[in-house]
Amino acid sequence: MSRKAEEQYLKWQEETTKKLERFPERKPKFTTSSDIEVDRLYIPDELDDEYVEKQGFPGQYPYTRGVQPTMYRGRLWTMRQYAGFGSAEETNRRFRYLLEQGQTGLSVAFDLPTQIGYDSDDPMSVGEVGKVGVAIDSLEDMEVLLEGIPLDQVSTSMTINAPASVLLAMYIAVAEKQGVPSHKLAGTIQNDILKEYIARGTYIFPPKPSMRLITDIFAYCAENVPKWNTISISGYHMREAGSNAVQEVAFTLANGIAYVEAAINAGLDVDDFAPQLSFFFNGHNNFFEEIAKFRAARRIWARIMKERFKAKKPKSMQLRVHTQTGGSTLTAQQPDNNIVRVAIQALAAVLGGTQSLHTNSRDEALALPTEESARIALRTQQIIAHETGVADTVDPLAGSYYVEHLTDTVEEKVMGYLDKIEKMGGAVSAVEQGYMQREIHQQAYETQKAIESGEQIVVGMNQYRIEEEEQPELLRVDPALAEKQKQRLEQLRKKRDHAKVEQTLAQLKKAAGTDENLMPYILDCVRAYATVGEICNVLRDVFGEYQAV
Repeated sequence: MSRKAEEQYLKWQEETTKKLERFPERKPKFTTSSDIEVDRLYIPDELDDEYVEKQGFPGQYPYTRGVQPTMYRGRLWTMRQYAGFGSAEETNRRFRYLLEQGQTGLSVAFDLPTQIGYDSDDPMSVGEVGKVGVAIDSLEDMEVLLEGIPLDQVSTSMTINAPASVLLAMYIAVAEKQGVPSHKLAGTIQNDILKEYIARGTYIFPPKPSMRLITDIFAYCAENVPKWNTISISGYHMREAGSNAVQEVAFTLANGIAYVEAAINAGLDVDDFAPQLSFFFNGHNNFFEEIAKFRAARRIWARIMKERFKAKKPKSMQLRVHTQTGGSTLTAQQPDNNIVRVAIQALAAVLGGTQSLHTNSRDEALALPTEESARIALRTQQIIAHETGVADTVDPLAGSYYVEHLTDTVEEKVMGYLDKIEKMGGAVSAVEQGYMQREIHQQAYETQKAIESGEQIVVGMNQYRIEEEEQPELLRVDPALAEKQKQRLEQLRKKRDHAKVEQTLAQLKKAAGTDENLMPYILDCVRAYATVGEICNVLRDVFGEYQAV
C-alpha cells in the first residue's frame, strides 16, 4: 500500500468512527445466513494511488463509492412513495397510511393546474383538477394536506417546478402554524425548470426570470431553511421522454452547471448554496449500467464542483440523489410483471448508492396506484433493505471489473456531451437551440423502433403475450372532485381579508420589477391566503409566459 493510499484509508476510518458516534450501525452484528461475518468495507489487497484517485473511499472525494462513509450500514435510504390525487383530504389519508406502513419520507404529486400555476376554477383547469396529483390552490389546501403530520420529524419531497417558490412558501407557512421553525424543516422541492423546457413542459415563465426565481430560493433557504434541498436537478423526466442513461447523466449535470453559474452570477458563494443541491435520477432495467450511472455521476459532479467552481466544503461536491423507478418501463399488459421490473430497478439504485428511493406501483401504466399496489411497492424496498443483505456492507459491487469498466465508459461519454454543450454556450443556450430535445427525441425513436421490430424484448408486450388478460382493480378519482374544489375556493375568497390579499399581491408585483429576493413577498401573499393562480398571474404580468418554439 502506498503512503497516499494508506493516509486516505486511515482518514476514512476516522470519518467512519465519527459517523457511527452520531448514527450507530443498524445491527450489532452483520452476518450472512451461514454466519459469515460481513465487514464494513472491502478494498483491494494492493491499494495504490490510481485506485484512490479514481474510486476513493465511501464518503471521500470523488465519491465514486458513495457520499457517506458508512452508507446503509448506519442508516438506510429514505423510503418515499409518490402520492397525490384528488383532494387534499384524500392525499392526507394516503400519506398517513404509507407512514403507518413504514414509509420514512413523504413525496407529493400535484395536479397539472397546480404545476402550471392555475387555480382549480380557472378555465384552463377544466378536466384536469386532481387527476395526476393533488389540487392545491391555497394555504388552506396545504393545511389540510399536511394535517396531523409533524413537519419537524418528516422529510417531504415536492415535485413542483415553475411555481416551486409558492408551494415552498405554503409549506413554510403550515410549519409556522404547527409551531415548527423553518430551520428545522427537511425536504426537497424539484425546482428544476430547465428540464421542463427540454422534456416535460410544465413551465410558466421564460428561462431568465425562471432562473431568477430559482436563485432567490437558493439565497432564501441558505439563510432561513438550511436543511432544505432547494433543487432536485432532474434527469428522471428526460429518461422518461426517451433519453438513454448517458444522456440522462450528461444533460442533468449540464443543467446543474447552469444553476450553479446562475447562483454565482447572482452574488452567492458556492459553498453557501451547493450543499443544498440534490439530484433526481431514473431507475431502468439494464441492471449494471444503472449502477455504473450513479457511480460515474458522483465522480463527475465532484470534479466539476472542486475544479471548475472551486468549492471547498465536501458537501458542496457530493451528488446526493433521489431515485424513482422507471415509469416508462411499466406495461399495461400483464401489470404484475411490473412488480419484478420495479424490484430490479430499485435494487440497482440501492447498489448504486441512492439516498432516497421511490418504487412505482404495478398499476401505474393504467391509473393512479391503489392502496394495495402502493403497499406492494413499499414492501419491495423493505425486502431489499432487510432481507437481501445488500445493505450490510458499504459498496458491495466495488471491484467488479464489469461495473468499473461501465463506470469509466459512462463517464467518458458524459464528458463528451458536456464538452459539446459547453461549446454551445452552456445548458440554457443548448435548450434554446433545441439540442438536448433533438438528442432525446432521436434516442426515443430508435428505442421504439427496436421494440416494434422485436429486437428489444419487452416481456408480456411484444413477446410472451397472453391473449385474454384480466384487468386489475383500478383507482378512480371522484369526478365530483373538481366541483368540490371550486366550491372550497369560492368560500375561501369570501372569508379571507381581501385588502390584505390585494396589498401583498401589489407588493409582490412591485418587487418582481426589481432585483429584490421574491421569497419574502411570496410568503406574505401565501399567509394572506392568496391563491397559486393569483400569485402566478402577478408574476406572469411582469415576466411574461414562455412559448415553446
